[in-house]
Amino acid sequence: MYLLGLGIILLAMKYLEIGPVAAWDWWWVLSPFGAAAVWWTWADWSGYTKRKAVEAENRKKQARIDKSKEALGIKPRRR
Repeated sequence: MYLLGLGIILLAMKYLEIGPVAAWDWWWVLSPFGAAAVWWTWADWSGYTKRKAVEAENRKKQARIDKSKEALGIKPRRR
């Protein structure tokens, strides 16, 4: 996401001719978009995206369990 944001900022700066970015070649300005595409391809291929989604689900699940145990007066187990 950071690469995409950087690409949008650089693109706007180049288009509006702001600062030193106005003098850069277009391929330098557009390179963060290519890097973002490479990152997303690698993240999906390696399973990084799915692994992060599962970790987030597990954290939410554990938080719900801990909240329920506290409501029952049972001390939740800390890891």
